Amino acid sequence: MPERSPIRPAVVFALLAVPWSVQTFVGARPPGFVFAWGLLNFDPFSVTFLWDFLFRYTMGLPDYILAWPLSVACYLLAFASALGGYLFGREDPRVTAGLLAAAGVAQLTLARGFSFQPGRAGWPLGTAACWLVAWWVYRECDA
Repeated sequence: MPERSPIRPAVVFALLAVPWSVQTFVGARPPGFVFAWGLLNFDPFSVTFLWDFLFRYTMGLPDYILAWPLSVACYLLAFASALGGYLFGREDPRVTAGLLAAAGVAQLTLARGFSFQPGRAGWPLGTAACWLVAWWVYRECDA
């Protein structure tokens, strides 16, 4: 892949469309979806943006929830790195891939935290997506 290809930032940007964690519940309740930008629920239908979640609904939250904004921070830095590589030709793909890997680890922590609650499971789709993008787009990097 050429060094200044628009594919890299586009693929990293596309991670915003992937639910980073899917929470399933015992019974007939529909799953909840955690994206980089917010939380989407269908019972009842609601969207809570990350900004609101952090600054309005933070009282009494478990510590593992902090993995969500941490993963988003790593993701945003990875996107900035990929975009900078495209716009200015100055990207160390190892840094971008490392930030995506870190975002994936943080999302794994979030899904694991959800899974320890009775009647609930967390599925870390964001971990798989971030790691897949890190591998696919940046696999030509030499160590």
